[in-house]
Amino acid sequence: MEITAFVETLRLEGGRLAAAAEEAGTGAEVPTCPGWRVRDLLRHTGMVHRWATAFVAEALTEYRPDGGLPGLDGDELVAWFREGHERLVTTLAAAPPDVRCWHFLPAPSPLAFWARRQAHETTVHRLDAESARGGTPAGVGADFAVDGIDELLCAFHARPRSAVRCAEPRTLRVRATDAPGAVWTVRLSAGPPVTSRTGTGAADCELSGTAASLYAALWNRRPFPEVTGDPSLAALWREKSGVTWD
Repeated sequence: MEITAFVETLRLEGGRLAAAAEEAGTGAEVPTCPGWRVRDLLRHTGMVHRWATAFVAEALTEYRPDGGLPGLDGDELVAWFREGHERLVTTLAAAPPDVRCWHFLPAPSPLAFWARRQAHETTVHRLDAESARGGTPAGVGADFAVDGIDELLCAFHARPRSAVRCAEPRTLRVRATDAPGAVWTVRLSAGPPVTSRTGTGAADCELSGTAASLYAALWNRRPFPEVTGDPSLAALWREKSGVTWD
């Protein structure tokens, strides 16, 4: 996907998140994030948006901690979220393609990283807001979902900090049934997972379904659509794969 497509997705998803949060109310529980209420979701995502904006807008080449969570609630909190989201979209859309700034996953450029990462960050948390509101959630496009699965498997969980590990070598396969060629083989061991974009060879467990359903499931927002083989590997993913903010 192109940077412009990620920025447009970010724009749409942030608007959907804010609308769902407004409908649910900031005191509503977020079923997909046990222990959180909508106010926690808005504070967190709004903080991340402002944190990301600073790296691009100020061309910061070193890590900077986030600015902390606001004490806002209700309508003021929703307005604060909308303001930060709009600023992030505007910053990414206007940034020069060769802007140099800190980023934490491999990418063709820093701008490509931040546009992609914030589009997925916001989409996943839009799913959270919709879980609090109830009703029919907005869809996730297959191409975008495939990209998000790839980011999660090949980037996030390639890092040394990934906790998805097992004592004996095992193989987990992920297959999107509605996107030709969208299959990944995740080799698990006592070290960080090693993922290849291939579907060859035997696998101990396979997770399959539409790209959108796998996207939500791998981010632990929905159950896995279909599990074949050893279910303990699906349970291992569910237990150990959470990406946390610290």
